[in-house]
Amino acid sequence: MAAVAELAGVSVVRGDAILLDRVDWRVDEADRWVIIGPNGAGKTTMLQILAAQLHPSSGLAEVLGEVLGAVDVFELRPRIGVASAALADRIPRGERVADVVVSAAYAVMGRWRESYEQADFERAVGLMAQLRVGHLAYRTFGTLSEGERKRVQIARALMTDPELLLLDEPAAGLDLAGREALVSTLSELCADPSAPATVLVTHHVEEIPTGITHALLLKQGTVLASGPIDEVLTAERLSETFDLPLDVTRTNGRWSARARA
Repeated sequence: MAAVAELAGVSVVRGDAILLDRVDWRVDEADRWVIIGPNGAGKTTMLQILAAQLHPSSGLAEVLGEVLGAVDVFELRPRIGVASAALADRIPRGERVADVVVSAAYAVMGRWRESYEQADFERAVGLMAQLRVGHLAYRTFGTLSEGERKRVQIARALMTDPELLLLDEPAAGLDLAGREALVSTLSELCADPSAPATVLVTHHVEEIPTGITHALLLKQGTVLASGPIDEVLTAERLSETFDLPLDVTRTNGRWSARARA
């Protein structure tokens, strides 16, 4: 199976801080990964490399068959779908939801004078329906709830039919109902064989959708474990990751972790 992304000995250093330390990792085209770790573990740095927004200080990073540092990232980035809080902050609050989604076809924030084809509008409508935000098409982004904004961002991330989908803490800031609704939608997306390879970052195992196939545990820039999710998300390994004795359970495909009494 072809690799969508492959890191070999990748380190990222900023001053005296080592953000990633000699990371080896491979994502195949049918994989659905979750990256878990505490604050400061290097999770967002990993996604920035996969999104071709950051080059490693050392090591080799290959994304969609292209080596970072030897490719025009402006041609590579449209092949990667990204949903993150940083991206959401750049979306004009007065922009209509339909325009937020369709404008991804030109990799712009805010409609201006771009010319779109009918197929672009049809794809945007289909994605909004899939993410259950079709009824919000004529609402402005700034009037949406946090959960609705997350769904719109994911629809936008899928607009260009990416080969790699990156989700940076998609359930952050949601209440219980919003989180569960989003996790349910992401579970459907993960189960779709036509969906792109996916990498999701979270602090909480409760936010992992069913259909995630692999997990990577990250701590202080170092990979503690990676592989099939059932083998990685053990009480012992998660306890080491968070420096806290944990009990880990899985019920109907959903995970939970609690401090050990």
